[in-house]
Amino acid sequence: MGGFFGAVSRENCAADVFYGTDYHSHLGTHRGGMAFWAGGKFHRTIHDISNAPFRTRFESDFAAFRAAEPCSGVGSISDTDDQPLLFFSHLGEYAIVTVGLVNNAKDLVKHLMNNHQANFSALQSGEITQTEIIAGLINTQDSIAEGLHYVQEMVRGSVSILLLAPEGVLWAARDRFGRTPICLGKKDAGFAATFETTALPNLGYKPVRDLGPGEVVKITSSGVETVLPPQGPEALCSFLYVYYGYPASAYNGQNVEAVRYRCGAALARRSPAPDADSVAGIPDSGVGHALGYSHESGTTYERPYVKYTPTWPRSFMPSNQDERQRIAGMKLVPLPQLIEGKKIVFCDDSIVRGTQLRDQVKRLFDDGAKEVHARIACPPLLFACPFINFSRSKSEMDLITRRIIRDLDGENADPARYRDPDGLPYQTMVDRIRERLGLTSLAFNHLPDLVAAIGVKGLCTYCWSGEDPSMPGGCGGACPHCAAKAAPAAPEPPVQQG
Repeated sequence: MGGFFGAVSRENCAADVFYGTDYHSHLGTHRGGMAFWAGGKFHRTIHDISNAPFRTRFESDFAAFRAAEPCSGVGSISDTDDQPLLFFSHLGEYAIVTVGLVNNAKDLVKHLMNNHQANFSALQSGEITQTEIIAGLINTQDSIAEGLHYVQEMVRGSVSILLLAPEGVLWAARDRFGRTPICLGKKDAGFAATFETTALPNLGYKPVRDLGPGEVVKITSSGVETVLPPQGPEALCSFLYVYYGYPASAYNGQNVEAVRYRCGAALARRSPAPDADSVAGIPDSGVGHALGYSHESGTTYERPYVKYTPTWPRSFMPSNQDERQRIAGMKLVPLPQLIEGKKIVFCDDSIVRGTQLRDQVKRLFDDGAKEVHARIACPPLLFACPFINFSRSKSEMDLITRRIIRDLDGENADPARYRDPDGLPYQTMVDRIRERLGLTSLAFNHLPDLVAAIGVKGLCTYCWSGEDPSMPGGCGGACPHCAAKAAPAAPEPPVQQG
């Protein structure tokens, strides 16, 4: 995944960009970076944040940036590229950061090279960074606005962009189908553009609005100009509400934590565990779902696991499976007095590989739990996401559902048969997952319940349904299958952010 924050101000904005970027640290642990325009030139730094928090790596840089008195800047937390990148082109100098996933990167590189429109510096791995490809596309056009629009036309997948130009100009471009968010914030001295609205209130910004799908805006300290209006249709990633999004953030006016409460309440109504002694959330993202389950069911909320956060990074980030499992086991500390002899309902955001949940269930029974029931906030993940960097999984066979389906129906099984929660294939799959994880019972949220809990129109549900609203009955040409053929109960009232 990844996130970004940009600001343009009539005052020194170094602190806004520094802290605004830091508020995106939950979205990636690979690289962090900032770039500012001050004194007639760009100032930039990038650091490896895989073993240290963003703030600690950038404290000395922050002091230097602040002394330069910049009035515009961008920052990035990335799980893929070194960002921001600086470019000198016929469009002038600029710094650029991106979020998303470019599925047709090799085709785009070939297209640019064949037309003598770019040259690239490969990483040590031999890969060309996504952000460099995006800049190459922008630079083929006659203006930055045309370049940003061209990117949206050419990319298969999704990419949202912040581009910092000289003299206090910030461009923001949301990906074509609005899979990832960009929200505008305003205060007396200027404006900000951010992935997470969590970054706004403590920096003195009021949320203004979300950019529409494919919208491009030009931001200065005095105002925001829409250069390209929303293109539609919108397909905002539903998983932001389920897992990725920070609880204090809101997308399209819906607060993440409030959505999670409603997801948990839906689970309690549809799949209760009436004899349970307590309900708990697997920290951190499962907590909101568990609170919703507790409120709806009347089951006592407790914390039989506490999370030790000072040193352990998010466990899904390391590419090595053994390391992921070790970190997941080390950071959750059990409280035996809240486990022994208890019938416990555990709420979690999702089941991807299943390895971490299996180990946690075993530890609960080893600590004396009488029953362990799992309630999952989203439906079973059946399809690998082709639109954003959901995880480091390299194959759909990393998903526990796909391995179970293969065992049931063979290598060429159709996962679409397993979407209907009332159907025998679905029920058989869920029971096999329950057995494999050692659970007393297991239930997933139904897709209509999840959509109702989110409460907004224009959602991408591809990872559960294999379908996407960006193209009726399809995926907007972004899934691997299409890309191979293509050329280069009622929810509560909305909770408003701010």
